[in-house]
Amino acid sequence: MADESGLILTTEMDEDERTFAMRADETEYVFQRFCCRIVAGPDTGQCRQAEGSEFTIGTATGNDLELSDPTVSRHHCAIRVSDVGFQVRDLGSTNGTYVGAMRVESGFVENGTVLRLGATRIRFEVLDEQVREPMASSSSFGPILGRSPAMRRIFSLLPKIASTDSTVLIEGPTGSGKGVVAEAVHQASSRASQPFVVVDCGSIPPSLIESELFGHERGSFTGAHQTRMGAFEAAQGGTVFIDEIGELDLACQPKLLRVLEKRVVTRVGSTALIPLDVRVIAATNRDLRTEVNEGRFRADLFYRLNILRVRLPSLAERTEDVPLLVAHFYQELSGDPDAIPPPPLVARLSRQAWGGNVRELRSAVERALLLGDSSPSQHTPTPDAGGSRSEVPGSYRATKAQALASWESAYVADLIHRFDGNLSRAARAVKMDRNHLRALLHRYGINYSSRASS
Repeated sequence: MADESGLILTTEMDEDERTFAMRADETEYVFQRFCCRIVAGPDTGQCRQAEGSEFTIGTATGNDLELSDPTVSRHHCAIRVSDVGFQVRDLGSTNGTYVGAMRVESGFVENGTVLRLGATRIRFEVLDEQVREPMASSSSFGPILGRSPAMRRIFSLLPKIASTDSTVLIEGPTGSGKGVVAEAVHQASSRASQPFVVVDCGSIPPSLIESELFGHERGSFTGAHQTRMGAFEAAQGGTVFIDEIGELDLACQPKLLRVLEKRVVTRVGSTALIPLDVRVIAATNRDLRTEVNEGRFRADLFYRLNILRVRLPSLAERTEDVPLLVAHFYQELSGDPDAIPPPPLVARLSRQAWGGNVRELRSAVERALLLGDSSPSQHTPTPDAGGSRSEVPGSYRATKAQALASWESAYVADLIHRFDGNLSRAARAVKMDRNHLRALLHRYGINYSSRASS
């Protein structure tokens, strides 16, 4: 229900109480256009209409509604159209986003809602006009699969993105497939025959990240026994994919900014400028606008990265894709392209909530195959030597692998839970390599706090 200020206080509403602002048909997304009108504050009288499905408000250049109010943050809040209404979300602003006396981190607003941002009051108004965005008819783009409107909307954008050399920022929760999308864009581009080089900022110590990105000369630091080219040089002519860029050390960010602006790189310990011909794709599971507000990410680097932006939905936002993904993983992991997953398995996995997203779903299908609880061949009776029928037992090797996987999954899940998601502390406690622990967590689809592990 909505209070008198227009804020919907809960998403548990009757069907006729919801504001359906977006709908999808076979060929396009249709959503209601809205505008934000400033009714009080230094910029009173300004009004801006939304041109897309997300509308941002703040003092920084590039916001859809740019304010001069010094009590408003650079990236203050965003309003996004969804199939259940208009969602306003605070982006970690200093002074908060208010509706009436209530400070809002996230909520749904209705026509006429007045938002308070610092000394500024903004009235949200739904317009009669509709905006239409195309959806691809295909249920795939390269290796990426999805029949849902959310994914087909992205599939309509990716060919256009692939045809350019502009920098791309891919946002989305952990396990949603950001790396797969980055490589698919590369493979669909004119650079497909050239290298695709990945740098994972979350798995490289801050002391080594500069060398990984830019390379180093022999003797430039302890352990630099030979000259080494960095990711940018190695990707010459191709694409550099900087994964989890939100984890990049603040001290290294100005150097990356210079590389993106000048298109030259200097190895650690050298002054020579090496010209670059590379495309940059970056990915993050954080909202970099919030990171900018909180001083953990440079605003100028964010603007340089945010040329083309792709937001990947969580699996919870595309549940209709679960059966398609289960079938794909079942065939891939079983090694049989004609294998059909048992209907009970598909039904069970379709009902589950996937906090770990597509990666977690894949791990669940793999466990089902390893444990044999979903494979029809494990339950097919065959005649024995005496003519009677009995189940075929699993092999020693397969049974051992199942037992090890079950124990290992339980062990790392308990370990990361004991250390509240802090990857580094958990790895040190059991004398395990941090990257190996990360790989095990990914393999078994176990969530942990990436912020705590940095």
